Amino acid sequence: MAPVRGSTKVVGIIGSPVSHSLSPVMHNAAFAALGLDWVYVPFPVSRAGLPAAVAGLAALGVAGFNVTIPHKVAIIPLLDRISPEAELIGAVNTVALQDGVLTGFNTDGVGLLAALEREFGFAPAGREILVLGAGGAARSAVAALASAGAARICLANRSSESAGALVESLAPHLPATVLAADSLECLRDGAFLGSFDLIVNSTSVGMGGDGFPGLTLGALKQGLAVYDMVYAPPTTPLLAQARACGVPAANGIGMLVAQGEAAFAIWTGQSPPRGCMAGALAELDAPGIP
Repeated sequence: MAPVRGSTKVVGIIGSPVSHSLSPVMHNAAFAALGLDWVYVPFPVSRAGLPAAVAGLAALGVAGFNVTIPHKVAIIPLLDRISPEAELIGAVNTVALQDGVLTGFNTDGVGLLAALEREFGFAPAGREILVLGAGGAARSAVAALASAGAARICLANRSSESAGALVESLAPHLPATVLAADSLECLRDGAFLGSFDLIVNSTSVGMGGDGFPGLTLGALKQGLAVYDMVYAPPTTPLLAQARACGVPAANGIGMLVAQGEAAFAIWTGQSPPRGCMAGALAELDAPGIP
């Protein structure tokens, strides 16, 4: 990494915790590859400290920053404006500061679509998709997949009421896609699962070595793919079962990279060299990197 100078532009990530973040590795590798006088640093920010932190970063004139747990929703009232995608999703993961104006974006959906294309050559248009979960990650996934033309998306969640509430809030904005809700009990129904072209796990299931009880992928139709947003560990029980059944499957590292590439472009106006961020992560001897 080039030495930091008085001219160096600063970007970073705010959240609690941020010590585990892989974003500094990705972004600093891309800055170096393009010879940009930029640096990416982590900023630990507590819930209570969020307003002061945002005001301080703006006063310091940083070029922008990523936003992670627990601030993706709470930061919205502190910004001057947000993109249409962030407004639909109801969360912000990237902020740009230009001419004193703080603008919020959400690159998670873009990251998911890019990862699906790179991993499987998968395009959502006209396809039927099952999304596991009903939190913020599920909301961004549904918004992106529906906006890309998915014919039907079903949300399956431990609480079917939460899934239903998410469908109810998104349906008016995504009229071209049929949205439905169910409980995770649907995963025990092979005939039900067999109607989908893609399964996306947006929950934390798998991080602790746990899986989805009753799920069986053995009888699913050919062409199905499984995408798990979890990337640590690199092979979750969901991915292990999919691969054992011959189902194409991938973890969330590709989405992490793709959403980082989108944020990089927002800040710098340039795209990072293809493969640069992924290559930087692959060189790490860290959990979650395949």
